[in-house]
Amino acid sequence: MNRAKRIRLAPVSIAVLMITVGVASAGTLDRIGQEKAIRIAYREDAPPFSYKDKLGEPAGFMVDLCRAVAKKLAEQLNLPSLNATYVPVTAANRFDAITQQKADLLCEPTSATLSRREQVDFSIPTFLDGAGLMVRAGGPKNLRDLAGKKVGVLGGTTTEEGLRNTLKEAGINSDVVAAKTHSEGLAMLDDGEISAYFGDRSILLFLIKDSKAPGKLRLADDYLSVEPYALALPHGDSDFRLAVDRALSHIYRSGEIAAIFQSTFGGKAEPSQILRTLYLISSLPD
Repeated sequence: MNRAKRIRLAPVSIAVLMITVGVASAGTLDRIGQEKAIRIAYREDAPPFSYKDKLGEPAGFMVDLCRAVAKKLAEQLNLPSLNATYVPVTAANRFDAITQQKADLLCEPTSATLSRREQVDFSIPTFLDGAGLMVRAGGPKNLRDLAGKKVGVLGGTTTEEGLRNTLKEAGINSDVVAAKTHSEGLAMLDDGEISAYFGDRSILLFLIKDSKAPGKLRLADDYLSVEPYALALPHGDSDFRLAVDRALSHIYRSGEIAAIFQSTFGGKAEPSQILRTLYLISSLPD
């Protein structure tokens, strides 16, 4: 009796297996083309790259970049447009959204690393971040120029610890001033109470627009650490990765990336030379 049941169920099981394999092998591009929609995972708490704006809508550099990628994908698929569905994620579960097929693209400040490539694939680079210095025009140009000067940093953070360690290792004697908030640090720099403010360069760029005199502030050239960002996408889906890389390459070569940058960081903000170089060498020829 049991054996008969197994025999009768076998064709059904094989059919289910074939359907499952067919769905898995269809690929992300096929699903996007069929549904005419793309699922974008984003963080609500990672400005200026990925966050909720005052209206509760997804915003930020990476979110805007992914919207531009979606338009390029629609062109590649010969679709008039693609609907975007936004999937909120946290720093803890962001990669799960990709590995569990809840989202197609992870659009937030994600550093591409070799260990993370075991879970997900990455696009060509999208941004280069790292620690740096915000100074007034004519102020210190690099870390060594801070000798004997006051430098601000957000207190009680790993950034403060990193600054103190960097100064110590370089043998530079500076007076580190801990700020309670980034806004307080910006105010101290505006008022000349400190010669520089130390932090992640992306955050510093975002802060400049809130300055009393944004035209008088700039970022020093030195990158004191380097974090290469990229879009995370499903592991092993080479067709989708190629389509995303093609979209990004066209965005870089056309200059559209400059408009996205200015939309996030303000009209007078400009990408650093190293960031411009990144976009120049990352864009792949067709």
